[in-house]
Amino acid sequence: MHEGSNGFQKRDMEENRTEQIMRQFQHVNRDSLIPILQAMQDEFGYISDEVVEKIGEHLKLPASKVYGLASFYSQFTFTPRGKYHIRVCDGSACHIDRSASIVKELTKQLGIGDGETTRDGMFSLEVVACIGACGQSPVIAVNSDYYPKMKSGKIRELLEEIREKHR
Repeated sequence: MHEGSNGFQKRDMEENRTEQIMRQFQHVNRDSLIPILQAMQDEFGYISDEVVEKIGEHLKLPASKVYGLASFYSQFTFTPRGKYHIRVCDGSACHIDRSASIVKELTKQLGIGDGETTRDGMFSLEVVACIGACGQSPVIAVNSDYYPKMKSGKIRELLEEIREKHR
């Protein structure tokens, strides 16, 4: 399969950036694993299989150990997130206040489920255990913007507003 020069350039840039990040961690030991994973997630938005392999090589750990630790923490994701990452709180207060209906509406409107990203890369959806705004339930967050007292009937309007800003 032929990959265009842009694909090769992008991969080379990602490899170079991965190497630069790992060089920032001079003391190569297991204690560096979480900070390196955090730096990679901050840079790329997720942890790719290639990055897991590179970190393993750098720290002289099997990739399975790197993946095992990263998959233990919910802060790390292994799939690219959308430009607009939507988190729906499903903590106790939000659950009681019908967060499931919000998830259902987002799934319907976006055509994706929990942990998925739209084909165009614009939106991703994640149901989380708690956002920490129980007094404002149900709450959703779009990137770093929080929407308290959300109702499923407001979802279409919110998505249209985001799409309009994106244009």
